[in-house]
Amino acid sequence: MTMTEASREVGVVLRRRAIDNPWIDHVWSPVTVLEEVPSTAPWTMLSQDSEATLYYAGCATIELFRAETANYRDNLADGAPQIWVALRRQGGGPELELTKVTADPTEGEAMFESGTDVIGTVPMPPDIASWVAAFVDKFHVEHVFHKRTRDRVNVDRKPGEDLPGGKDGA
Repeated sequence: MTMTEASREVGVVLRRRAIDNPWIDHVWSPVTVLEEVPSTAPWTMLSQDSEATLYYAGCATIELFRAETANYRDNLADGAPQIWVALRRQGGGPELELTKVTADPTEGEAMFESGTDVIGTVPMPPDIASWVAAFVDKFHVEHVFHKRTRDRVNVDRKPGEDLPGGKDGA
């Protein structure tokens, strides 16, 4: 079982934007991840204009694991590191539940494929990028890939003929 090596709470801001569609009247998307969790209550409206409304969705925890340092490193090396935010539609109360925030691009892509209701990426804030980079520096171990070579097959061997080590290689 993989244990969390480091975690950090962040705040999440979402946009609810009206759209012209016969089946749905709006879409949700993450706007930003706040480096510090504000004292604002979850689902507080932050601003509203004719096209969109911004909400503070609440806080979430970014967890970092030693086994995933290569993924974090790749995210940081991209030049524009991202944070993935996942939300699930729910009945009653707020329309969405904040389910996951991650700096791992592999996990983020898996969330896209899982059918979670709302997934989006936001730019990784500089302070969080520094925190992730420090984690990678501390825990990353480069694993060298060793290509396994297969044993050569004796194509001239006749069926039933003994191989070295006994009948049929046993």
